Amino acid sequence: MPLFKKMDSELSLLSSIQSAKEKDLQRLVEGNLQCVLDMHLLASEYRTSSGRIDTIAVDSEGAPVIIEYKRNKNDNVINQSLSYLKWLTAQQPGFFEMLMQKQLPKDVFENLRLDWKHPRVVCIAESFSQFDIDTVEIVPLRIELFKYRLYEADLFSLESVSFNEMQKNLADAVHLVPVETVQSITMSIKEQSNASHLIRTLYDELRERIMSLDQYIIEKAGKRCISYRLTKNFAEVLIRRDRLVIDLRPIDYQDPRSMVERIAESYTVTMNRRITLTSPGDLEYVFGIVEQSYQNVL
Repeated sequence: MPLFKKMDSELSLLSSIQSAKEKDLQRLVEGNLQCVLDMHLLASEYRTSSGRIDTIAVDSEGAPVIIEYKRNKNDNVINQSLSYLKWLTAQQPGFFEMLMQKQLPKDVFENLRLDWKHPRVVCIAESFSQFDIDTVEIVPLRIELFKYRLYEADLFSLESVSFNEMQKNLADAVHLVPVETVQSITMSIKEQSNASHLIRTLYDELRERIMSLDQYIIEKAGKRCISYRLTKNFAEVLIRRDRLVIDLRPIDYQDPRSMVERIAESYTVTMNRRITLTSPGDLEYVFGIVEQSYQNVL
């Protein structure tokens, strides 16, 4: 992705530079894991029977994450990551909970529930081969590819290139939603509440606006909520019988109506602002608040 520096009315192209070592990239990401991927570091260079995992983490929804780094596209990062994922899923949830308890601050651990059923594999490299893309296409697992770039002036970018995201975006572009997504979201609504017709309609309208913000938005239906993210979650929608409760990122919002409240003890540490939607008349305003949360993850 080309990056430009603006000086007055002129743009100058910044040159990309290579990381000196793969380990430098790993240290940079691990040292800023919550900032760049909304995850908490649990272990670095973790030894297993399958080899040494670069990074073990847990995301803001409690899902275990394996992260592998490669400096170029010729390294077989996908197969290596899948081998580590096989090892991880062969363990007991108690193993991972102990790791969380040992490594996380007490307040973070107490507010984060382990989601053992939805592990993630994140591969970070300067580029990926067609073999990598093809593998991600056919493997029914949460494999996410991220391209990194280092630029002059100490700038760093991380861009998602996962096939699963592109496949979903293509479906959205022709106004289709994959059947499994529809079923998952419908089930989530049924499990969470007996929402009124008005609230279901409001949710549909809010969802359409959120998905139109960016072609790379990922939608995930869980037991607690329906979340929306890029590299990080920016909105988590809880559907109640008479309202939509939307948890947001911890930023200062332009909120002249004072509708955004701070959650004293949030379920997820990084989503501690909340706004409630109950009527069509507030939809435009509430969406404007959600959009500010989305801008925070760009």
